[in-house]
Amino acid sequence: MSIVTILRDFLDGLEEGVLFLDAGRRVIDMNRAAARTLGWHEKLVLDQLCPSLFPGTACARECERSGRCSLTPKLSEDGKIQDIVVATRDGRSIPVRMWAMLLPPNDGGLFCAIILRDRSHEIELEGRIRDRWQLGDLIGRGPAMQELYRQVLRAASSDANVLVTGESGVGKELVARALHDNAARNEGPFVSVHCAALPETLLESELFGHAKGAFSGASATRIGRFEAANGGTLLLDEIGEVPLATQVKLLRVLQEREVVRIGENQPRAVDVRVIAATNRDLGEMVRLGQFREDLYYRLYVLPLRVPALRERREDISLLATKLLDALAERYRRPRLRVSAAAIDALERCDWPGNVRQLFNALEYAVVQCDGTMIDVGHLPTEIVSAPGQPVPAVAHEGATRYWRKPATDDAERTMILDMLEQTGGNKAEAARRLGMSRTTLWKRLRNEI
Repeated sequence: MSIVTILRDFLDGLEEGVLFLDAGRRVIDMNRAAARTLGWHEKLVLDQLCPSLFPGTACARECERSGRCSLTPKLSEDGKIQDIVVATRDGRSIPVRMWAMLLPPNDGGLFCAIILRDRSHEIELEGRIRDRWQLGDLIGRGPAMQELYRQVLRAASSDANVLVTGESGVGKELVARALHDNAARNEGPFVSVHCAALPETLLESELFGHAKGAFSGASATRIGRFEAANGGTLLLDEIGEVPLATQVKLLRVLQEREVVRIGENQPRAVDVRVIAATNRDLGEMVRLGQFREDLYYRLYVLPLRVPALRERREDISLLATKLLDALAERYRRPRLRVSAAAIDALERCDWPGNVRQLFNALEYAVVQCDGTMIDVGHLPTEIVSAPGQPVPAVAHEGATRYWRKPATDDAERTMILDMLEQTGGNKAEAARRLGMSRTTLWKRLRNEI
């Protein structure tokens, strides 16, 4: 096999399209990917002027104005990269990234190569990533939430029982709702019962239903939450508060997939996906005899832990923006913003009440603020940290745990620039590794470096 054949096979095997131009910007040759991207047969492209293949684009206009390929680099300069949308002959619109390479002098009259990369799949993936900044009503784009999203979507593909754990206020019910909405039974009902809010006798009636006259005050037959959730999902919130006697009956329902209403003997089949949620350590409760071990393992099939807000401080500014939008709508106010100083204060707080506490703090600030900018002075006193308090950083291998300003400005400058170089200019990642807030880093870059 000749070297020419080998090179031709190589070019035709590339995913990127390649157009070879002469010094007059006419197409001399091309590979198969270029033909696919342009939607033109190779014979129709050869000998065409390059700008005629991309009509209406900035690249073509510049090329026609200057009389030279606008992408090809000048001496000691890098070539330009340009994103355009190619309108193909068959009516499609394809997002394309294009750049040029100058070719060494040769006998074939080749001056440069234009490389075309179809970005359709890349843009689709970018869209999916952006969507993952929010899953249902869950909000967060940091690594902790990205991992939670993956676990939720994985669990949604199964009908197995799920145990959602996490501190009070982290959004366990939102996780349960996201599970239901992304599962195959999302057309069925989503029913929630707060187990801690009901006394034992009423809780059993709420869960399993009762017959007329089953107890004093039972003036009519009533179905329970299991039957109401048939074909859908039942959330047992605060499962750790269920009394031991009720745990026995609950275990039987989970095992047999049927309920018996209070005051009846007839079992009724139910098809329910059970999600339990708690802020308590059920494993420790089992050890202390406060929770049945068999029920614990029946629920602990797919465990999901929701991270505390202090474990995902990088999400606080995004959460604050979303929550303020909701508060502005509730209070019929213009869109509200948060100052950099207020974001710093929010990121310093440990948030023992998590997202619920953040919402309450922002609602307080909205009431205190007359304008559209939430500042430090509008926040509750307990939220505002003492000046200079270190900001806990997201865990990272090799990262300092807290940001401490170096002794000199030059040392701080060197530290920040070195970290930016390590992260390829990614400011958010640099701030995470340094252990400072993103806002602090941005202020340093804007004002001092």
